[in-house]
Amino acid sequence: MYDIIHCGNHTLLTAANNPLNITKDWFKPSYWQCKDAIIAEKKGRSTTWFFGYSYGVGVLRHYWRGGMVGKIISDQYLYTGFKNTRVYKEYLLLTELERRGLNAPKPLAANIAKHGLYYRGDLISQAIPNAESLLEILKTRTLTGDEITTIGQTIADFHKQGVFHGDLNINNIMLDNSGKAYLIDFDRGHLVAPLNASLNANIQRLYRSFIKEKGRQPEFYWDSKQWQQLLNAYQSKM
Repeated sequence: MYDIIHCGNHTLLTAANNPLNITKDWFKPSYWQCKDAIIAEKKGRSTTWFFGYSYGVGVLRHYWRGGMVGKIISDQYLYTGFKNTRVYKEYLLLTELERRGLNAPKPLAANIAKHGLYYRGDLISQAIPNAESLLEILKTRTLTGDEITTIGQTIADFHKQGVFHGDLNINNIMLDNSGKAYLIDFDRGHLVAPLNASLNANIQRLYRSFIKEKGRQPEFYWDSKQWQQLLNAYQSKM
């Protein structure tokens, strides 16, 4: 399923029989900057880097802590074993989602850098071509009825297979230019029993993110009727 490469205090995960010569340098933005390969940057709580490589566009994301703890130890996590790291868990989950044919990013590689009792981590995935987040789209236009239905049905596809998303919000739902929907950022995601009641928390979190952005954006093309259509599409697919 995956190969493990040890480079000093770094442990790298790559797809089994990966033809790419992935090294720990791949996880440094400066490496891609020196190659003039940076295509774009997405800034939020942290920066996500998009870079060109021989098979397309990769997305490099560093793991950062949130909340009050993040103000003290921004990117260090207690190391209690390789398979307990957030990096390993997300990489493994993405690999499983790919195997199941669900619309999620394809994982390319992961990096776990151990420093004493703590570790830092990074993940590289394949970029979704010609795609924008719902947040970016809704700041400029309303969604079509077909797009809303597709989003609801796509979330249902994940939930029917017991995929719990750790942070389902409108930044983590993408639409490509063909109208296909994807879920991204599966940090703290995990598998539960299909139709598990906890999956409803994903729906409630998504609803709150619509309400939150409606209140903070000067232009935001969303209303309660569209939410009901999304919910109906989700429930009918479940």
